[in-house]
Amino acid sequence: QVGVVESGGGSVQNGGSLRLSCAASQFSARDKCVAWFRQIREKEREGVAAIFGDRGAVHVADSLNGRFTISQDSTTNTVYLQMNSLNPSDTAIYYCAADLSGAMCGSRWSRPGKYQYWGRGTQVTVSS
Repeated sequence: QVGVVESGGGSVQNGGSLRLSCAASQFSARDKCVAWFRQIREKEREGVAAIFGDRGAVHVADSLNGRFTISQDSTTNTVYLQMNSLNPSDTAIYYCAADLSGAMCGSRWSRPGKYQYWGRGTQVTVSS
């Protein structure tokens, strides 16, 4: 069954780091657009980062000021989100999403409505 599954969330102190994993199932993450979004309470889901390995496309939200990086590992078919210098405002549910159409990972990468497959999310909590 085609899909993505997140893991790696948890609780961390202010200034700490976490690495989230997004395992792709029944498709190659390398030649599709895979993105991370986060949702804070009732706010809209916001784009965090996206990657399309074969096209060399990588996007990270400017608001993160270089604290997060996204990478893709072909051997494990997994996309990672490395999060450093975490602060309480990063507390959210983080979702992995995949677009199999080939249309994403350009300027529209942060639009959640364009992704077909979503994971259930993983909670990240940063305490002060």
